[in-house]
Amino acid sequence: MRLRAASPYLLAGLLIGAGATHFLKPEFYDPLVPPLLPGDTRTWVHGSGVVELAVGALVAAPKTRRRGALAAAALFVAVFPGNVWMALEPGDVPRWVALARLPLQVPLVLWALKVARDEQD
Repeated sequence: MRLRAASPYLLAGLLIGAGATHFLKPEFYDPLVPPLLPGDTRTWVHGSGVVELAVGALVAAPKTRRRGALAAAALFVAVFPGNVWMALEPGDVPRWVALARLPLQVPLVLWALKVARDEQD
């Protein structure tokens, strides 16, 4: 399978895999939730996991792929403040890991936008 054809499925797999880990290892995501957000941290972790699972499913299905990819790009932007928070207050995570997460959001957003753009062709 060519990379362009596989790209949406790889993106969907990344999102679904990440969404699943929100339920399998929620403690990993707890430090990403800024304390400024109202409510329980674990609720935010589980909620964002549900969103990742749903967006991944949208990307996987050809009929909803474009909308799902645009939602993925928005999701990658939306979680960026959590990555910034983790970089400022890394807790048990090594600071270099927390800092390395920051620039990774850019290629993820660009990848999702490319998948959306490819669906227009």
